[in-house]
Amino acid sequence: MTTSPTPIQLPASVELAPNYTIPIVLIAAAIPVAALQLWVGVAIGIFGLFLAIQTTIIKLEFTTTALNVYRSNTVIRTFPYSEWENWQIFWQPVPILFYFKEVNSIHFLPIIFDARMLRACLEYYYPRVGDSE
Repeated sequence: MTTSPTPIQLPASVELAPNYTIPIVLIAAAIPVAALQLWVGVAIGIFGLFLAIQTTIIKLEFTTTALNVYRSNTVIRTFPYSEWENWQIFWQPVPILFYFKEVNSIHFLPIIFDARMLRACLEYYYPRVGDSE
């Protein structure tokens, strides 16, 4: 007799913890790249610093009706699930990019948040029908 796993229960709202992996990797990679090609290394380093700042400032909150994006403690954007069509997390060995499509627009976000909780929230608050991942 096999039993299916108990579905995860999440609260009415979940704020994702920051994850500095991508900014740190970019900043670390910029050093040897700069030794070979200064301007490319500088560009990668600046982008890594930009993402580190964004990781500190930007917060994602999943609620029962929408994904809210905060800058510090201010909501700067709300994405109601009723307007979503699809979502995807790219490159599963090391998730680096979160994509979601709304009725009238698409969005790409670097994964500067807890990737496991991001997936759990997406599957809980906006499950994909027929998901085979």
